[in-house]
Amino acid sequence: MANTTSAQKMVRKIASRTAVNKSRRSRVRTYVRKLEAAVQAGDAGAAQAAFKTVESEMMRAVSKGVIHKNTAARKVSRLSKQVRTLSA
Repeated sequence: MANTTSAQKMVRKIASRTAVNKSRRSRVRTYVRKLEAAVQAGDAGAAQAAFKTVESEMMRAVSKGVIHKNTAARKVSRLSKQVRTLSA
């Protein structure tokens, strides 16, 4: 348990930051699931539209510090490969 007032404040800040980051990460995962569902259904148009939103949400998460830049780049690359094979 935190002893000093500054340590107690940091505990509160970390808890609130964790909640925000969890929400942002969940948001990204939701969009990824929507994209994977469109790919699974074979709907190229919906997959293209979903990919656009997934990519922007991933980069937004990167800018907020939720996901590392290289992790997002890797995931976007793999998802784009799925969309490309679907539309080809």
